[in-house]
Amino acid sequence: MIPEYLLRALLSGIMVSVLLGMLSPLITMKGLAFLTHATFHSLLFGAILGMILGLIFGNLSLITWMALIVTIFVVILIALLENRGFSSDTAIGVIASFIAGSTVLAFGVLYKVMASRPYFALSQSIVSYLTGELFLITLNDLMFLVLGGALIFFLMLAFYRDFLYVIFDAEGLESYSGNAKFYLALLYVIVGASGALIVRTVGLITLQVVAVLPGTIAMMLSNDLRKILGISLGLTLSVQVLSIVLAYLTAIPPSGITTIMLGAVYGILVLRR
Repeated sequence: MIPEYLLRALLSGIMVSVLLGMLSPLITMKGLAFLTHATFHSLLFGAILGMILGLIFGNLSLITWMALIVTIFVVILIALLENRGFSSDTAIGVIASFIAGSTVLAFGVLYKVMASRPYFALSQSIVSYLTGELFLITLNDLMFLVLGGALIFFLMLAFYRDFLYVIFDAEGLESYSGNAKFYLALLYVIVGASGALIVRTVGLITLQVVAVLPGTIAMMLSNDLRKILGISLGLTLSVQVLSIVLAYLTAIPPSGITTIMLGAVYGILVLRR
């Protein structure tokens, strides 16, 4: 009989695979790898703020909500700067620099708050947030992931074609009365919200890799958009499930196994060229 925690991990991995499998080609085609790096900083900053507030109010569920709120706020700011004429790299660089500095300051505040509550240490939570805690997912965490993931999934289904137009022909979309700025902002919000939703399962350290590599590998294997999406979904799902099984057998964090496997596939494809 499959242990309950392993079943929760597998269900969480499937939801993560669906979200990343659909999102990764958009990230790759739009060139948003740098955005995922900014998302990394904002997620960490939001998580630290959540830890501070969680210690003060005795509610550690604030960690996820603060990470979500801060990340969405940051990606909206980046989208607004782009819509004002800044290049993507410039907009991300400006916002990310402030977030990185704020993260360092927030760590200092967190240490002081932790020192005032010696029996309420957060060292374990910080480490698990960085590396992922797929086998520690509770039923409430799974429900939150499934409901939030379903919302993002249906948003992507509804606007996927529009996102492709924004990526390949934003001016053409505008000429047909389409709101390219809105779709760009929505895509950024989905990237940020997806990161906040899955970060506890994937881990901050490996989030950027698992968000970018599936789409990159799929584009190396095909030029057809449908095949790219299919390859990305299939690759993400197979690697995620296999990494969970291997992690269960070896007691190694599954996020590390996932990253190594994706890197190996990418490396083999590059060497074969």
